[in-house]
Amino acid sequence: MNFEEYQHRIEQFLKNEIELYGDELVLPRDAVQALFDVHESQADWQSIGDLAQFHSAIKDCLKCPLGGNRIKFVFGSGNPAAEIMLIGEAPGADEDRQGLPFVGKAGQLLDKILAAIQLDRNEVYIGNIIKCRPPQNRDPLPQEIEACLPYLHKQIELVDPTIILCLGRIAAQTLLRTTESLGRLRSKVHDYFGRKLIVTYHPAALLRYPQYKRDTWEDVQLLQRIYIESKK
Repeated sequence: MNFEEYQHRIEQFLKNEIELYGDELVLPRDAVQALFDVHESQADWQSIGDLAQFHSAIKDCLKCPLGGNRIKFVFGSGNPAAEIMLIGEAPGADEDRQGLPFVGKAGQLLDKILAAIQLDRNEVYIGNIIKCRPPQNRDPLPQEIEACLPYLHKQIELVDPTIILCLGRIAAQTLLRTTESLGRLRSKVHDYFGRKLIVTYHPAALLRYPQYKRDTWEDVQLLQRIYIESKK
Protein backbone atom coordinates (compact mmCIF):
# COMPACT_ATOMS: atom_id res chain seq x y z
CA MET A 1 0.00 0.00 0.00
CA ASN A 2 1.52 3.32 -1.04
CA PHE A 3 1.18 6.48 1.07
CA GLU A 4 -1.77 7.85 -0.91
CA GLU A 5 -3.74 4.61 -0.56
CA TYR A 6 -2.86 4.29 3.12
CA GLN A 7 -3.94 7.88 3.77
CA HIS A 8 -7.25 7.18 2.02
CA ARG A 9 -7.86 4.10 4.20
CA ILE A 10 -7.31 6.16 7.37
CA GLU A 11 -9.59 8.92 6.09
CA GLN A 12 -12.35 6.40 5.37
CA PHE A 13 -11.97 4.84 8.81
CA LEU A 14 -12.18 8.21 10.55
CA LYS A 15 -15.16 9.27 8.44
CA ASN A 16 -17.05 6.11 9.35
CA GLU A 17 -16.25 6.57 13.05
CA ILE A 18 -17.36 10.22 13.02
CA GLU A 19 -20.63 9.29 11.31
CA LEU A 20 -21.26 6.74 14.06
CA TYR A 21 -20.13 8.74 17.10
CA GLY A 22 -20.06 12.42 16.08
CA ASP A 23 -18.54 14.71 18.69
CA GLU A 24 -18.18 11.78 21.08
CA LEU A 25 -15.64 10.09 18.84
CA VAL A 26 -13.20 7.96 20.80
CA LEU A 27 -10.74 5.73 18.98
CA PRO A 28 -10.22 2.39 20.73
CA ARG A 29 -6.60 1.27 20.88
CA ASP A 30 -7.31 -2.00 19.07
CA ALA A 31 -9.12 -0.25 16.20
CA VAL A 32 -6.22 2.13 15.65
CA GLN A 33 -3.75 -0.73 15.87
CA ALA A 34 -5.73 -2.64 13.24
CA LEU A 35 -5.02 0.11 10.71
CA PHE A 36 -1.30 -0.25 11.29
CA ASP A 37 -1.54 -4.05 11.30
CA VAL A 38 -3.08 -3.94 7.82
CA HIS A 39 -0.25 -1.73 6.66
CA GLU A 40 2.37 -4.03 8.17
CA SER A 41 0.74 -7.18 6.76
CA GLN A 42 1.08 -5.79 3.27
CA ALA A 43 4.80 -5.19 3.62
CA ASP A 44 5.37 -8.82 2.57
CA TRP A 45 4.06 -8.21 -0.94
CA GLN A 46 4.76 -4.52 -1.47
CA SER A 47 8.28 -5.22 -2.72
CA ILE A 48 7.21 -7.95 -5.19
CA GLY A 49 8.07 -7.00 -8.75
CA ASP A 50 6.44 -9.85 -10.66
CA LEU A 51 2.74 -10.54 -11.30
CA ALA A 52 3.05 -14.31 -10.89
CA GLN A 53 4.78 -13.92 -7.52
CA PHE A 54 2.20 -11.36 -6.47
CA HIS A 55 -0.59 -13.77 -7.39
CA SER A 56 0.99 -16.47 -5.25
CA ALA A 57 1.35 -14.04 -2.34
CA ILE A 58 -2.32 -13.00 -2.20
CA LYS A 59 -4.33 -15.89 -3.72
CA ASP A 60 -5.40 -17.22 -0.29
CA CYS A 61 -6.65 -13.83 0.90
CA LEU A 62 -9.40 -13.81 3.54
CA LYS A 63 -9.43 -10.09 4.31
CA CYS A 64 -13.20 -9.94 3.75
CA PRO A 65 -16.01 -12.53 4.00
CA LEU A 66 -16.11 -13.04 0.22
CA GLY A 67 -12.88 -15.03 0.46
CA GLY A 68 -14.59 -17.75 2.48
CA ASN A 69 -17.29 -18.30 -0.15
CA ARG A 70 -15.32 -18.23 -3.38
CA ILE A 71 -14.55 -21.20 -5.58
CA LYS A 72 -11.50 -19.55 -7.13
CA PHE A 73 -9.60 -16.31 -6.57
CA VAL A 74 -9.85 -14.28 -9.80
CA PHE A 75 -6.54 -12.47 -9.97
CA GLY A 76 -6.47 -11.19 -13.56
CA SER A 77 -5.06 -12.26 -16.90
CA GLY A 78 -3.41 -11.06 -20.07
CA ASN A 79 -0.19 -9.38 -21.12
CA PRO A 80 1.84 -8.59 -17.97
CA ALA A 81 3.39 -5.61 -19.76
CA ALA A 82 0.25 -4.39 -21.51
CA GLU A 83 -0.12 -0.78 -22.54
CA ILE A 84 -3.89 -1.08 -22.05
CA MET A 85 -5.46 -2.37 -18.83
CA LEU A 86 -9.18 -3.15 -18.60
CA ILE A 87 -10.81 -3.07 -15.17
CA GLY A 88 -14.25 -4.44 -14.44
CA GLU A 89 -16.30 -4.76 -11.28
CA ALA A 90 -16.14 -8.29 -9.86
CA PRO A 91 -16.10 -11.94 -10.95
CA GLY A 92 -19.37 -13.62 -11.89
CA ALA A 93 -20.31 -17.29 -11.65
CA ASP A 94 -18.28 -18.38 -14.70
CA GLU A 95 -15.25 -16.42 -13.55
CA ASP A 96 -15.54 -17.86 -10.04
CA ARG A 97 -15.50 -21.38 -11.45
CA GLN A 98 -12.60 -20.83 -13.84
CA GLY A 99 -10.51 -18.34 -11.88
CA LEU A 100 -10.24 -16.00 -14.88
CA PRO A 101 -11.87 -12.61 -15.56
CA PHE A 102 -14.52 -12.09 -18.25
CA VAL A 103 -15.01 -15.68 -19.44
CA GLY A 104 -18.83 -15.78 -19.50
CA LYS A 105 -21.21 -14.17 -21.98
CA ALA A 106 -20.00 -10.70 -21.01
CA GLY A 107 -16.44 -11.84 -21.66
CA GLN A 108 -17.35 -13.15 -25.09
CA LEU A 109 -18.85 -9.77 -25.93
CA LEU A 110 -15.75 -8.05 -24.58
CA ASP A 111 -13.61 -10.13 -26.95
CA LYS A 112 -15.74 -8.92 -29.87
CA ILE A 113 -15.45 -5.31 -28.72
CA LEU A 114 -11.66 -5.62 -28.57
CA ALA A 115 -11.55 -7.29 -31.98
CA ALA A 116 -13.52 -4.38 -33.44
CA ILE A 117 -10.59 -2.08 -32.61
CA GLN A 118 -7.96 -4.61 -33.70
CA LEU A 119 -7.05 -5.80 -30.23
CA ASP A 120 -6.88 -9.27 -28.70
CA ARG A 121 -7.32 -10.01 -25.01
CA ASN A 122 -3.78 -11.43 -24.97
CA GLU A 123 -2.51 -7.94 -25.85
CA VAL A 124 -4.23 -6.24 -22.93
CA TYR A 125 -4.40 -6.97 -19.20
CA ILE A 126 -7.80 -7.57 -17.61
CA GLY A 127 -8.66 -7.33 -13.92
CA ASN A 128 -11.47 -6.36 -11.56
CA ILE A 129 -11.99 -4.03 -8.62
CA ILE A 130 -12.46 -7.08 -6.37
CA LYS A 131 -11.20 -10.62 -6.87
CA CYS A 132 -13.95 -12.77 -5.34
CA ARG A 133 -17.55 -13.13 -6.49
CA PRO A 134 -20.19 -11.33 -4.42
CA PRO A 135 -23.29 -13.46 -3.63
CA GLN A 136 -25.86 -13.39 -6.45
CA ASN A 137 -23.54 -11.02 -8.32
CA ARG A 138 -24.64 -8.09 -6.15
CA ASP A 139 -22.61 -4.87 -6.17
CA PRO A 140 -19.46 -5.06 -4.04
CA LEU A 141 -19.85 -3.50 -0.61
CA PRO A 142 -17.63 -0.52 0.30
CA GLN A 143 -15.68 -2.57 2.85
CA GLU A 144 -15.06 -5.31 0.26
CA ILE A 145 -13.75 -2.75 -2.20
CA GLU A 146 -11.50 -1.15 0.42
CA ALA A 147 -10.08 -4.55 1.38
CA CYS A 148 -9.26 -5.52 -2.20
CA LEU A 149 -8.30 -2.19 -3.77
CA PRO A 150 -4.65 -2.25 -2.64
CA TYR A 151 -4.23 -5.45 -4.68
CA LEU A 152 -5.49 -3.71 -7.80
CA HIS A 153 -3.23 -0.72 -7.17
CA LYS A 154 -0.28 -3.10 -7.00
CA GLN A 155 -1.35 -4.78 -10.25
CA ILE A 156 -1.54 -1.42 -11.99
CA GLU A 157 1.93 -0.64 -10.68
CA LEU A 158 3.31 -3.95 -11.98
CA VAL A 159 1.61 -3.91 -15.39
CA ASP A 160 2.34 -0.18 -15.74
CA PRO A 161 -0.25 0.50 -18.49
CA THR A 162 -0.41 3.72 -20.46
CA ILE A 163 -4.22 3.59 -20.71
CA ILE A 164 -6.88 2.22 -18.35
CA LEU A 165 -10.38 1.36 -19.58
CA CYS A 166 -12.95 1.14 -16.78
CA LEU A 167 -15.80 -1.20 -17.62
CA GLY A 168 -18.86 -0.04 -15.75
CA ARG A 169 -19.91 2.43 -13.08
CA ILE A 170 -18.35 0.77 -10.06
CA ALA A 171 -14.91 0.44 -11.63
CA ALA A 172 -15.00 4.06 -12.78
CA GLN A 173 -16.33 5.53 -9.55
CA THR A 174 -13.88 3.52 -7.46
CA LEU A 175 -10.74 4.50 -9.34
CA LEU A 176 -11.78 8.10 -9.88
CA ARG A 177 -13.19 8.40 -6.34
CA THR A 178 -16.36 10.04 -7.47
CA THR A 179 -20.11 9.56 -7.34
CA GLU A 180 -20.62 11.01 -10.82
CA SER A 181 -22.82 8.90 -13.09
CA LEU A 182 -21.27 6.73 -15.77
CA GLY A 183 -22.98 8.89 -18.37
CA ARG A 184 -21.09 11.96 -17.13
CA LEU A 185 -17.78 10.11 -16.83
CA ARG A 186 -17.68 8.54 -20.29
CA SER A 187 -16.70 10.21 -23.60
CA LYS A 188 -13.73 11.99 -22.02
CA VAL A 189 -10.16 11.23 -20.97
CA HIS A 190 -9.44 11.35 -17.23
CA ASP A 191 -6.07 11.56 -15.55
CA TYR A 192 -5.31 8.69 -13.19
CA PHE A 193 -1.96 9.39 -11.53
CA GLY A 194 -0.39 10.26 -14.88
CA ARG A 195 -2.19 7.54 -16.84
CA LYS A 196 -5.05 8.11 -19.26
CA LEU A 197 -8.33 6.63 -18.05
CA ILE A 198 -11.47 6.11 -20.14
CA VAL A 199 -14.89 4.96 -18.94
CA THR A 200 -17.47 2.88 -20.78
CA TYR A 201 -20.32 0.49 -20.09
CA HIS A 202 -19.73 -2.97 -18.68
CA PRO A 203 -20.31 -5.69 -21.31
CA ALA A 204 -22.93 -7.26 -19.03
CA ALA A 205 -24.91 -4.01 -19.23
CA LEU A 206 -24.77 -4.17 -23.02
CA LEU A 207 -26.33 -7.63 -22.93
CA ARG A 208 -29.26 -6.22 -20.95
CA TYR A 209 -29.46 -2.83 -22.66
CA PRO A 210 -28.35 -3.05 -26.32
CA GLN A 211 -29.04 0.67 -26.77
CA TYR A 212 -25.74 1.36 -24.96
CA LYS A 213 -23.73 -0.31 -27.72
CA ARG A 214 -23.43 2.86 -29.81
CA ASP A 215 -21.99 4.80 -26.85
CA THR A 216 -19.61 1.94 -26.09
CA TRP A 217 -18.43 1.91 -29.70
CA GLU A 218 -17.65 5.63 -29.43
CA ASP A 219 -15.73 5.02 -26.19
CA VAL A 220 -13.56 2.23 -27.57
CA GLN A 221 -12.88 4.24 -30.71
CA LEU A 222 -11.57 6.97 -28.38
CA LEU A 223 -9.43 4.31 -26.71
CA GLN A 224 -8.12 3.19 -30.08
CA ARG A 225 -7.20 6.74 -31.10
CA ILE A 226 -5.33 7.38 -27.86
CA TYR A 227 -3.54 4.05 -28.14
CA ILE A 228 -2.46 4.70 -31.74
CA GLU A 229 -1.29 8.19 -30.77
CA SER A 230 0.77 6.78 -27.90
CA LYS A 231 2.63 4.53 -30.34
CA LYS A 232 3.87 7.42 -32.47
